[in-house]
Amino acid sequence: NTVEAAAAASGGVLSEQAVEDAMQRRVLLYDKGGEEHYNLISALHKSVRSSDVDASLYWLTRMLEAGEDRLYIARRLIRMAIEDIGLADPRALEQAVAAMQAVHFLGIPEGDLALAQAAIYLCVAPKSDASYQAMNAVHEDVEKTIAEPVPMQLRNAPTPDMKAWGYGAGYQHAHQFANAIAGMECLPPSLAGRQYYFPTDRGLERRIAQRLEEIRRLKAKS
Repeated sequence: NTVEAAAAASGGVLSEQAVEDAMQRRVLLYDKGGEEHYNLISALHKSVRSSDVDASLYWLTRMLEAGEDRLYIARRLIRMAIEDIGLADPRALEQAVAAMQAVHFLGIPEGDLALAQAAIYLCVAPKSDASYQAMNAVHEDVEKTIAEPVPMQLRNAPTPDMKAWGYGAGYQHAHQFANAIAGMECLPPSLAGRQYYFPTDRGLERRIAQRLEEIRRLKAKS
């Protein structure tokens, strides 16, 4: 680390001045509350998104050597798994969460290897932001239809009066249909048929796209 390097440079004698110089160098290179902090995490995130293993390990190590909070790095890796990989490889999120738990359990320096391992996994995983894009599209429609009532077929009818008012009318219990697929519309009428999630053809999402196509075909038949 920086302090050990200062000791080696001074012939093995760790003077007070050497420690001060080393710590000052660390602060100048990495101000946790300043621009360089955000520049480095941005570099790490964009390197992972670009599937560049070597660059990701470099920026990760820069942050580790600067004394960055390991749990902060773990949280950012989890965000990368969700935002840039998603369902193309659902295990990416598992790996990132496992790394966070390992860091919390092992501490420094043993936990650092867990962060490196997670970063490597995220780099080589197939990439997809389909879930991220889907949520953005949903948010736009929610803002426009915030007062849209829940369709009657989706409402519970715990009392006879509510049932008489039409609560639950037209509900189709999926398990009573072949393949447990009912043709019932679950979106508000103004959004009926809307599609938000468009899986990629990368990783597991290729299979998800095939399954969604099968579901839509079965719904149309129902």
